[in-house]
Amino acid sequence: MTILGWVLQGLLALMFIMAGSGKITGSKMHIEGFKKWGLPQWFRVVTGVIELGAAILLFVGFWNETAALIGAAILVVVSIGGVFTHLRIKDSMKDTMMILVLGVLALALLIILL
Repeated sequence: MTILGWVLQGLLALMFIMAGSGKITGSKMHIEGFKKWGLPQWFRVVTGVIELGAAILLFVGFWNETAALIGAAILVVVSIGGVFTHLRIKDSMKDTMMILVLGVLALALLIILL
């Protein structure tokens, strides 16, 4: 894998460890976000566990490329769901941009790993 791939992998792992941890621990921002989007709080926890699991797979992926591939694919799917959630409620582009950028980065990593 290229240096760009390693940088993307590390960046995505760190970002989704932070995002997943915040969802699992119930940070105010994530609780309010899921209320705003009309989603149940149990789904916030499930989303956090999936994000955290994918981030761990990305870290393991430094030694096992298959784990990174699976983690990146999971994050692409999660990001697509996040973007559609923002679009469904007609959220501002500012609020949608972070998950959109992370999704594009996860897709770029997936393409590099293939």
